[in-house]
Amino acid sequence: MLGEKELIKLFPNFKELVQPSGIDLPLDKVYVQKGVGSLIDNEKKLPEIEELEGPIFTLKPHTAYLASIDRKIKIPKGYSMLYLPRSTLLRSFVSVQTAVGDPGFFGTLMFMIYNHGDFEFKIKKGDRIAQGVVFEVEGSGEYNGSYQEEEK
Repeated sequence: MLGEKELIKLFPNFKELVQPSGIDLPLDKVYVQKGVGSLIDNEKKLPEIEELEGPIFTLKPHTAYLASIDRKIKIPKGYSMLYLPRSTLLRSFVSVQTAVGDPGFFGTLMFMIYNHGDFEFKIKKGDRIAQGVVFEVEGSGEYNGSYQEEEK
């Protein structure tokens, strides 16, 4: 796991969000599911989604949402990122479910947020919802999947 100095070098666009053992990831947009998706024979058909109006979002009880982070990220080759929820969300019965950030990934991070509680939960654009923890990966290739965005 990398510390603050190395994280600032690798992720200069996130300098103000670096913590002792990771990078805070602020909420940008929230989406609800509006259609059917599938993954039959490894062929991805993502469901249609609809963006909710913000900047304050009300998460209904027992409901899943997609959330994007407020800036694109570039994970350097030779590093991987695991995303963990902020503890305040967990203490509020809200989970953030994530996938692994592969070496070489560039793009917008999308996480699932689920309100497990029996009451609504409010969250605002810019609130830190997850923390990215970075690890060195020896002998790795680079991500070349369908969610890769082009760097400009």
